[in-house]
Amino acid sequence: MTLSSGGSSVVVPRNFRLLEELERGEKGIGDGTVSYGMDDGDDIYMRSWTGTIIGPLNTVHEGRIYQLKLFCDKDYPEKPPSVRFHSRINMTCVNHETGLVYN
Repeated sequence: MTLSSGGSSVVVPRNFRLLEELERGEKGIGDGTVSYGMDDGDDIYMRSWTGTIIGPLNTVHEGRIYQLKLFCDKDYPEKPPSVRFHSRINMTCVNHETGLVYN
């Protein structure tokens, strides 16, 4: 993340950005249907994450609980994390065999 102030800009270190996101995930966001956190609390590079999504009301996913894994490589946040559903889900953006979400 880059912050601009007048003519200069400051680059926020990757881990600071991830710590901010971890705090939001631990506090809960929105209506509580999405949660996420570190997969391994000892991972000092904060690469491996886990998440849960509860299917939204009035959709084909209602009442279902989806587990996913996220991996934030060294290029995050310039490049998005890789996301893989561990629960089976039928969506056009998800490989039905591997659970990998297409970019």
